[in-house]
Formats: sequence, C-alpha cells, structure tokens
Amino acid sequence: MKNFSIIGSAAVSVFCLLPSALAQTTNLAVAPLVSPSLPEVGPSVLRILGALALVIGIFLGGVWLFRNWQRLALQRGHRPKLNIVETRPLGGRQALYVVGYEQGRFLIASSPSGVSLLSHLPDASAEETLPGEKNSPAFSLALAQMLKGK
Repeated sequence: MKNFSIIGSAAVSVFCLLPSALAQTTNLAVAPLVSPSLPEVGPSVLRILGALALVIGIFLGGVWLFRNWQRLALQRGHRPKLNIVETRPLGGRQALYVVGYEQGRFLIASSPSGVSLLSHLPDASAEETLPGEKNSPAFSLALAQMLKGK
C-alpha cells in the first residue's frame, strides 16, 4: 500500500508539473510582444474636430428649425388674414397701428391704459394689405380726420 501511495503521489505531481513545464517552454518559443504603433495625432485631432463641428451644426440647425417652423409653414401656402400694415410711435408707450384683417383696415391706438379702436379705414385691395408695405397717404389722411374730429 505504501508503494501505491508513492506511485499515486508521483503521478499526481507529474500531471500537475507537466503543464507548467510545457507552458514555460512554449512561452520561451514565442517572440516577445510588441506594442502596436499608435496613430498619428494630427489626423486624429482633425477627425475629432470635424465630428464635433458636425454635431454642433446639426444642433444649431435643429434650434433654428424649432424657432422658425411657423414662418416656414406660412410661406408654403396661405397668407395670414391679420396683418399690422403700419406702426407709428407717438412717444413714451403710445403708438398708432393700422391693422388689416382680410380686406378691412382699422386705426388702433395703444397706450399704457389699454388699446382702443379709433376708426375704420377704407377697405384695401389685396396688394395694399401685404405686410411691410407702407400706405402713408391713407394713414396720414385717417390721422388728420381723426385729429380734426376731436
């Protein structure tokens, strides 16, 4: 029995030491590891900056679309019915407005105490109600009539 324990322990030690002995010999046969070469810094920085510029551009374009989507929707088809045709500040917080709705026009006064309708102006043709177009003679006549009436 003593022989069996010696043979068993020798077999166990051979099976345990054999893989480590082979592993050491195989490691010696392999060439030493070489670290991979790193990419150059210049092209990498340019690629990162380009990607950053692209992301910022997409973000700013989205912000612009979000803020101007109503203006883009109006340009597609129908004209707005309500327009401020002309504005004249009178000083302080008072102002006069010529407001057009469809074909009708109104002279409106604005002050800190509120907004009031001064008079109905003569109807305008479609060309006169375009926003940004100035109708100075009609405005000045309506203002003169309004001031004479007081």
